[in-house]
Amino acid sequence: MKNLAIIYHSKDGSTAKMANAVFKGANHPDLDITVRMLLAKDAGLEDLLWADGVIFGTPENFGYMSGALKDFFDRTYYPAEGKIEGMPYCVFISAGNDGQGALRSIERIVKGYPLKQIQEPLISKGKLGSTLNSQISSEMNSKMNPELLDACEEFGLFMAAGIEASVF
Repeated sequence: MKNLAIIYHSKDGSTAKMANAVFKGANHPDLDITVRMLLAKDAGLEDLLWADGVIFGTPENFGYMSGALKDFFDRTYYPAEGKIEGMPYCVFISAGNDGQGALRSIERIVKGYPLKQIQEPLISKGKLGSTLNSQISSEMNSKMNPELLDACEEFGLFMAAGIEASVF
């Protein structure tokens, strides 16, 4: 059986709502995959080594990833060196601005592991409103909307199905 880890941090609950939807998609009943959803502060090297793929989630804080996710990377980077090369990953971000600073900081770090990005980042701008993603219109309203949650579910499903099928 294959394993997927969802490692995230949420400050105001927006990223947690996205994480829950990603988790729901990854746990599709037709898939035979084990999924762990962990807060970044609780995740460690053993979770990373257990996984066949990982999804990172973070709010955008001052144009950067959350401190909790950065701490996860700090704690696992050197111990994981040479043990997870090429592992598939993807990222979702809840951004107050455009999310690009948070995305760049994550991409720079994961290149060092090195991990392999397998789908475009999912970035929600505002209070889980509009998004920047090749699959989603950037004109969504400023409330939590079903289209965004559906996109998060599809995001998790795509990753889980690809890992289960050994596509990545």
